[in-house]
Amino acid sequence: MTFKRYRSLAALVLASTLTLTGCNDHRDPGFQGWIEADMIFVSPDESGRVTRLNVREGDEVKSGEQLYAVDDDLQQADLNQNNATLANAKQSYDRAASLSKTGAGTQANLDAAVSALRVAEAHVNTSQTRLARRNGFAPVAGTVQQIYFREGETVPAMRPVLSIMPPGNMKLRFFVPETELPKLAIGDEVRVSCDNCAPDLTAKIYFIATSAEYTPPVIYSLDERNKLVYLIQARPSRPDALRVGQPISVYLNPKTPVAARQ
Repeated sequence: MTFKRYRSLAALVLASTLTLTGCNDHRDPGFQGWIEADMIFVSPDESGRVTRLNVREGDEVKSGEQLYAVDDDLQQADLNQNNATLANAKQSYDRAASLSKTGAGTQANLDAAVSALRVAEAHVNTSQTRLARRNGFAPVAGTVQQIYFREGETVPAMRPVLSIMPPGNMKLRFFVPETELPKLAIGDEVRVSCDNCAPDLTAKIYFIATSAEYTPPVIYSLDERNKLVYLIQARPSRPDALRVGQPISVYLNPKTPVAARQ
């Protein structure tokens, strides 16, 4: 090999090394975060014993699908009683109306009968609603995330029997320092990375906090401890590819190379 050719090769290697070093200096280190979801909790209005459970954890449900049933003995008895009261109110109204037509009754008696009939009808409607709500139906489509009460167990009033996670309610939460805020805006797309995840995951920012907070304990490190950061939330483009609680890395520029992990 001639000296001239050796010198050209050495220059080429040096240039390549400098280029790679420059690229590494500009690689995106990313920001640490995790996956959360806003659950929909389905609960009865009144306490009772779960008599039927139609779903299991992980099941996909459609909006309006029946999920569970709670015993309705008390509600059925209340409806029967109000139906009897309504029947008596109707008889009283019929008599008052008949007497009013013949002139033997007063307008006051007819008005009282009408009022009593309306009250009785309202009580029946309330009882029917209470009875119907002993069956729990899915308010949205999604995945049954967790079941809190099973058949035979007594659920208190307003306590959820189960929770549903709609795909659109999944979100990414990550934190960035103040120096990075000018690079972000509502609607921006970010790249998402996690262990064994698809390489093309993205998310769209929909929330940027206006006040700073200390780095949360879940992403503490020796370098990040006690730093003031801002919460950012984004909706994933493919929520089915992520899991609640999963740790992730978020990269602000989808086209910037990712820094190698140490």
